[in-house]
Amino acid sequence: MARESLVGNVAQDLGLSPSQLAARKARVVSEGSEQHFRLDPHSGVLTLTETLDRERICPHSESCALLFQLFFENPVQLIRGEVEVRDVNDHSPVFPEKEMILEILETASIGSRFPLEAARDKDVGINGLQNYSLSPNSHFSLAPEKGENGDKYAELVLQRPLDREEQREVHLVLTATDGGSPPRSGTAQVRVVVLDANDNVPVFSREVYEVRVAENSPPGQLVVRVSAADPDEGSNGKVRYTFPQVSSGSKQLFTLNPENGEIRVLGNLDYEEAKSHKLIARATDGGGLYAHCKVHVEVLDVNDNAPEIALSSVSASIPEDAPPRTVVALLSVRDRDSGDNGRTECAI
Repeated sequence: MARESLVGNVAQDLGLSPSQLAARKARVVSEGSEQHFRLDPHSGVLTLTETLDRERICPHSESCALLFQLFFENPVQLIRGEVEVRDVNDHSPVFPEKEMILEILETASIGSRFPLEAARDKDVGINGLQNYSLSPNSHFSLAPEKGENGDKYAELVLQRPLDREEQREVHLVLTATDGGSPPRSGTAQVRVVVLDANDNVPVFSREVYEVRVAENSPPGQLVVRVSAADPDEGSNGKVRYTFPQVSSGSKQLFTLNPENGEIRVLGNLDYEEAKSHKLIARATDGGGLYAHCKVHVEVLDVNDNAPEIALSSVSASIPEDAPPRTVVALLSVRDRDSGDNGRTECAI
């Protein structure tokens, strides 16, 4: 909805006439630094002060609500309001990279699965990412998957043996589609490079590493050490570690030592922005064989946010015969921390 669009008529909702609204000196106060709404005190109509963008206002939440306060000065009264911002299908699914390169051994067995980078759609609900499809080919099918946090991704499933001497590369097109009407879609090229065989594939000590780290952990702190063994000799048994696919946000937060598999904190973790991170580590030997493991990092909350006090109104003066419980000021308090760290007590 564009600027100046009608949100509602608060005078009608409250059963007040426009003259009563003006006489009581009604005004709107938004909760937060941005003022999203404007009140016409002569009609009671509530309008937008700017064009809304749900993805900017609520980037990490499927539900989106804007809170405001309707304040009356005479007599003093405060009414809380909530405006739900509903999503429209104005974004297409987008892959992090336009081309994905997979290196697959020619001796890979039928049914082997290979995870693909997930597309991202800023829209939510039915307007968000719904499914993936793969261009027709004779070697691979596509299996949809869903992560623990609800993200949808896909894996290539090998249906027919590869032969490097017959075909060195397989070129595919991966399409991500949302559920809007009409639907929007995005594509990425998938280039499968067929590798010559070597005897043994690196094997991780665990398929899934689950660790916890406090959000105030300093850069350089060890998160976990992933370890893979390869019984081959020489370069074919030497393992190097990499992040084959990681979101841009996680890439700025963690670093992986290619020699010893140590994952350390790189940037500033923030529990309020992301409570957990899903990483995939790859171990590759000198012959090009590789294996994957999953690393689930749970971020622990610490009390790193101070309570914020917003003063909505304060009386300039009060008569000396004002009775007890006369309202002098109105304020609200919020704390971005969770649990006990986010609970507040007020005192004078």
